[in-house]
Amino acid sequence: MNTEALKDLLYILADDDLIIGHRDSEWTGLGPVLEEDIAFSSMAQDQVGHALSYYSLIHTLGENVPDIIAFTRNASEFRSCQLTEQPNGDYAFSLIRHLLYDTAKYVRLQALVHSSWHPLAELAERIMKEHKYHLMHAKTWVVQLGNGTEESRLRLQSATNEAFPMAFGLFETTEYSDILAEEDICPTENDLVARWLDVLHPILDQAKLHVPANPDFSVYMGGRKGYHSEHLQPLLDEMTVVFRTDPQAVW
Repeated sequence: MNTEALKDLLYILADDDLIIGHRDSEWTGLGPVLEEDIAFSSMAQDQVGHALSYYSLIHTLGENVPDIIAFTRNASEFRSCQLTEQPNGDYAFSLIRHLLYDTAKYVRLQALVHSSWHPLAELAERIMKEHKYHLMHAKTWVVQLGNGTEESRLRLQSATNEAFPMAFGLFETTEYSDILAEEDICPTENDLVARWLDVLHPILDQAKLHVPANPDFSVYMGGRKGYHSEHLQPLLDEMTVVFRTDPQAVW
């Protein structure tokens, strides 16, 4: 087993979930209806918990403890994709990002439950039990609003046009992608993106939404190599303020 390749994958999985979890938590107290306020808060808690589980696996491979990994790195050290770090915008953007991210996470988890590294396969199976409800939530609301009023459909379509190119950053290849596939740890990113589109397109069809033709996703690549938008560092500064103020504090 190539340990460096495995750690690289785990950092990607953990960082994506931590950053999207922080963004989703920002809806706490601001959701358009009470149920959605609670839903996004609950999903954010799950996502941060998933990140903790991945960081804990990284620790077993010789890296630092989860809190140090999560709270002491700068933006250039994070491997998260740029979709996760974007400001929430209006609720339409957050819903579409929710759908794009969680369909991508779903197909990756489906693959990881068959990973040759058993600790990762077992963790993916546990996460999938929670994640299926995240995907159900995203699909339900996108389809409902896509078939709602003309305004709701147009706002979702505008959000789709904006977010869809960003989502390809979830499948950015790395120097370890082929090694991970060869060792049956995780399929190639090209394989996963094809599976993702197979899951995503029927949902968008039900919602009467379409993806932009020939999206230019190249400008949103680089997250897996530490290249991020201007939004990530301020997010990290806010997320880590308590830890930086008193690293020895315990709850």
